[in-house]
Amino acid sequence: MPLVRIDLIRGRRPDELRAIADATHRALVDVLNIPERDRFQIVTEHDADHVIALDAGLGFDRSDRLVMIQIFTQEGRTTEVKQHVFRAIAEQLEPLGIGGEDVFVSIFENGSQDWSFGFGRAQYTEGLLPVPGR
Repeated sequence: MPLVRIDLIRGRRPDELRAIADATHRALVDVLNIPERDRFQIVTEHDADHVIALDAGLGFDRSDRLVMIQIFTQEGRTTEVKQHVFRAIAEQLEPLGIGGEDVFVSIFENGSQDWSFGFGRAQYTEGLLPVPGR
């Protein structure tokens, strides 16, 4: 856990998609200290006219290299840690030719009772998995 959704504009090679997913995961492992095998990602490509991402009034333009990342994770991380996640992801994506203006990241938090990893069971709530940060 976390669950990560990566949305991008269609047209990248499979190895590029994997590199983006790997870079995102590497940033989360480094910053959030999650285990390497704690990896749940969904990578979705969209036609260019199905993605609208302006600049929220910040004065920059995005390109077709845009990567939008949604991170679903348990509550409890500080603002400073979240900002570190944002920076680390941007830094990991830069060597892949993705500029900072094309990195959009959002973090959604919820509780340990909101997760089931299989078999219809809430493993954190049942004590089958340790709750991160506790």
